[in-house]
Amino acid sequence: MIPSVVMFDIDKTLARSKSDIEPAMSEALARLLIATKVGIISGGKLQQFMKQVVGKLPPGIPLFNLYLLPTSGGALYEYRNAWSPVYQELLEADEVEKIRTAMEDVIETCSVIDRSHASYGDRIESRGPQVTLSALGQQAPVAEKEAWDPVGTKREILRAALASRLPEFDVKRGGATSIDVTKRGVNKAFGVRKLSEHLSIPVASMLYVGDALAPGGNDEVVKETGIPTRSVLDPDETLLVIEGLLNNA
Repeated sequence: MIPSVVMFDIDKTLARSKSDIEPAMSEALARLLIATKVGIISGGKLQQFMKQVVGKLPPGIPLFNLYLLPTSGGALYEYRNAWSPVYQELLEADEVEKIRTAMEDVIETCSVIDRSHASYGDRIESRGPQVTLSALGQQAPVAEKEAWDPVGTKREILRAALASRLPEFDVKRGGATSIDVTKRGVNKAFGVRKLSEHLSIPVASMLYVGDALAPGGNDEVVKETGIPTRSVLDPDETLLVIEGLLNNA
């Protein structure tokens, strides 16, 4: 029996980092949206979700079955003739400034980010419910991002340094080169619970699919909700998971 809601991470789960979903994934998601509800949760902002996923879906699919949770669950959007927020856990202006100052200090003192090389776009970006530090810049090429910190050592140095400076916030690894900061308690587990509550569907009847469910990964936190999970290595494995779900629908 297919889960009542299937949730997905984006980067390295539905698509390569900051890349659009491939046609095969678009077709698979379209079929899944006919069969059940789908939630997508990632550290990116809403515009990134629209570009990477929603804008690549075929016309005429039931978008009312699709739920978007950008900024690591800091917001939830549903489609009712237009995309509208169910909630947004926005950071205050003084909170954003405090986080930004801490990030600038960490960049300067941790010797992890090489400032002698120009970044690909901004290294620090405020995304409403979240502030993100991207070591190489927001528009860094995928190959460079994937090569920068393959085992997570550099990101953990940055995360730990930021967490010590910002104890009142949630500080967690994001994508291949990023650290995300949100209000305390706002993370992917928060997003799972909020979607469950909004849809009146028990977490046990849902499924989470992600590439970083192992200890230290940015999907690991969802396990505390009790949601069933499926770990994947890349979008190709995600396609196999979707096909298996559809075969059991």
